[in-house]
Amino acid sequence: MKLWHKALLCGLLLTSLGTSAGVIVGGTRVIYNGGKKEAALNVKNPDKVAYLIQSWAETQENGQAKAPFVVTPPLFRLDAGQDNVLRIVRAGGNLPEDKESLFWLNVKSIPSTEKADNTLQIAVKTRIKLIYRPAGIKGSLNDAAKNLKWQRSGNTLQAINNSPFYLSFYSVSLGGKEFPNVIMVTPHGSAAYTLTAGMAGNAVSWKIINDYGGISDTYQFSL
Repeated sequence: MKLWHKALLCGLLLTSLGTSAGVIVGGTRVIYNGGKKEAALNVKNPDKVAYLIQSWAETQENGQAKAPFVVTPPLFRLDAGQDNVLRIVRAGGNLPEDKESLFWLNVKSIPSTEKADNTLQIAVKTRIKLIYRPAGIKGSLNDAAKNLKWQRSGNTLQAINNSPFYLSFYSVSLGGKEFPNVIMVTPHGSAAYTLTAGMAGNAVSWKIINDYGGISDTYQFSL
């Protein structure tokens, strides 16, 4: 691509992003309580133009298998300054009733534009966690985080989750030094983190992201 083409494309991108506030999705995750008929997610358009909103659920395999949820309305127009509610309804599926199941909820927003030359239309897709929580599982997310177990083997620190909940870490530290990248721990599963230079000591501390996208208290464990 010629340099002037690249410069033009970058300018169009910056102009579009700078003048468009974009659609706001009201959460970083949706918890579907198995005892309820549906879950809901708010979407808001603070912009001065209308958007076309398309929403759907998919499995962790990036849509290779159909997710047992229907999102309604699946496609609608969201006018400037307006908001709407997406409703997620379970549509069958043989899901475990003794632990949570993880899916993805996608919300794609396409801005309306006047027909003109040298304009670029950008569709933005927001992808958040959709967690199905069976009504019969015991305990709470905070209890699960508090009771997390840790063990060290060589240069690896392992988190052991004996609960039926998914635990999404905000931070994990050993001896006061944070791991650069922390991943989610599955129900009744484990996750391993490689110790970096300068990590020492026996004091593990961590925070998780709660059901509302907030940050929990700090929990601690002594190896």
